[in-house]
Amino acid sequence: MLQFGLRLGTHPRQVVTTTPRDNALLRLILSDPSTVMTTAPTAANRANLAADFLESVTRRYAGTHQGRQELGGEFLTETPGALFSRSGIEAARVRMAPQMDRVVIGVDPPVTSGPDADACGIVAVGRAGEAFYVLADCSVRSVTPAAWAARVVAAWREHGADRIVAEVNQGGELVAEMIHRVDAFAPVKSVRASRGKTARAEPVSLLYERGLVRHVGAHPALEDELCGFGDPGHSPDRVDALVWALAELMRAPGAGPRVRSL
Repeated sequence: MLQFGLRLGTHPRQVVTTTPRDNALLRLILSDPSTVMTTAPTAANRANLAADFLESVTRRYAGTHQGRQELGGEFLTETPGALFSRSGIEAARVRMAPQMDRVVIGVDPPVTSGPDADACGIVAVGRAGEAFYVLADCSVRSVTPAAWAARVVAAWREHGADRIVAEVNQGGELVAEMIHRVDAFAPVKSVRASRGKTARAEPVSLLYERGLVRHVGAHPALEDELCGFGDPGHSPDRVDALVWALAELMRAPGAGPRVRSL
């Protein structure tokens, strides 16, 4: 309705200020090519805020979805019908992880290198009892194969992981070879995708729905990919790495063929 107030003048304009919550109207406004969006974090107004208030809300909400939106002024979107929701991730966020039974590093390597290449998804995930914990997003972008391989090995060592699970659909044996050039003893398990990304991610989304996947701290880039999963304009490199790690951890300990004596 505000548009009807812009009928007069040579260059009529309107100013819309709001907390950037994702909704259809705000998306419509932002999609208009004549819209200019500006944002500012709460800290930019620190001169007019009580210091205790700013310290309190920053300590409580920093790194969370609500903090990024309310304090950082970020417009955080979710793909309609996405398998993962920000509210679900937020509800299961924890500050610290318990002692892990297993830790796995999931890797989704890029096909190419260079400034326009996809990121190398590198995600550390642990399991404690029936729950899974996303420990770190170590993904890197626009680096050489030698550089992302070194980052994979660093993540394996840092988190004391017992296995590196790497997708090899594109790179084949070269993926494991690059990692072994950095550390010949790195325990690499090569996996191949036989189903589409959505089909592979569905079992993982069910774990999230049941509250069995907890994020230790905040992982903004990974969480943005999760909530935008299914958008054809995004490459879910971090999500793929997360899915491979969780798929490995979901395997029952000792599962496999057995012989029972009679």
